[in-house]
Amino acid sequence: MSTLKHLRNQIASYEKSNLKSSIWQIINTLGPFVFLWFLAYKSLWISYFLTLAICMIAAAFLIRTFIIFHDCCHQSFFTNKKANVILGTITGVLTLVPFEQWKHSHSIHHATSGNLDKRGTGDVWAMTVNEYKEASSITKFLYRLYRNPFVMFVLGPIYIFLIAYRFNTKNARKKERMNTYLTNFLIVGLVGILCLVIRWKNFLLIQGPIFLISGSLGIWLFYVQHQFEDSYFEPQKEWKYIKAALEGSSYYKLPKILQWITGNIGFHHIHHLSPRVPNYYLEDVYKNHAPLQKVPTITLSTSLESLKFRLWNEESKTFVSFNDAKRLEREKSKETELTSPLKTES
Repeated sequence: MSTLKHLRNQIASYEKSNLKSSIWQIINTLGPFVFLWFLAYKSLWISYFLTLAICMIAAAFLIRTFIIFHDCCHQSFFTNKKANVILGTITGVLTLVPFEQWKHSHSIHHATSGNLDKRGTGDVWAMTVNEYKEASSITKFLYRLYRNPFVMFVLGPIYIFLIAYRFNTKNARKKERMNTYLTNFLIVGLVGILCLVIRWKNFLLIQGPIFLISGSLGIWLFYVQHQFEDSYFEPQKEWKYIKAALEGSSYYKLPKILQWITGNIGFHHIHHLSPRVPNYYLEDVYKNHAPLQKVPTITLSTSLESLKFRLWNEESKTFVSFNDAKRLEREKSKETELTSPLKTES
């Protein structure tokens, strides 16, 4: 563990934003997004298939916009705190996420990721095998519904980004509440202006696909970075922050173009180890520190396996499917029968 702490100290030197890099990322992200949105509008009079193709590319840049928003929430995109708040609020309007609300819940996610006793805020709902076994029928139904790919990646973005983020949480602080109101006001204003200028049908034909594609892929990225087979989950008394970061957050090895679009978020173990490192430094940290290259690694193809993982098995410390959980339960029942006193010779 001392070696891991030493590694954490080494990475600290990267926890400082570079103003030129940050500004360039704004230019090469928001610039193309706005241009592609305008191009999609112009293409409506040519072919809607062309519009959809442009919207797919625009959605990729909206994902990259969210990475900027994400860094602002960690106060890592700019050195100046106010600059992070301003840009975070602006990019929050574009991604439909209130800055202060998400900043708060996401900080809790970082502080509790992999902690079995502190689940429920800013994370994906994950039950253990024993919890699922003892749950009521309605809870089991809701959990199965929640973990269904269609619900999570298609209906999920609609509920989370369009509905859930429009309201404050129960114990939200004043600053958080006001930021949510401001974000909602700016979203309504921006949408209203666009609908007046280009008509609401045209707006929906463009923004609809961009929203659905970017929202689904965004949730997928968040899901797959912690929901891999041999992830890390421990009760509070055994939970360790550094181990949770390195073993419970994956290195999502993506093709270079996708790595760029996703703002290096695939180096998620490094991000969890040191959230203050700007996204444009994550690859450098990975390349310059050998221990960070020996972590759970998933690729585009292997990441699809995570769709079958539903429950955390505390005994094997792995994610298992519902069918695997049933099989394990049957095997335990057989072992119990074989060792039962009733089975001994009379």
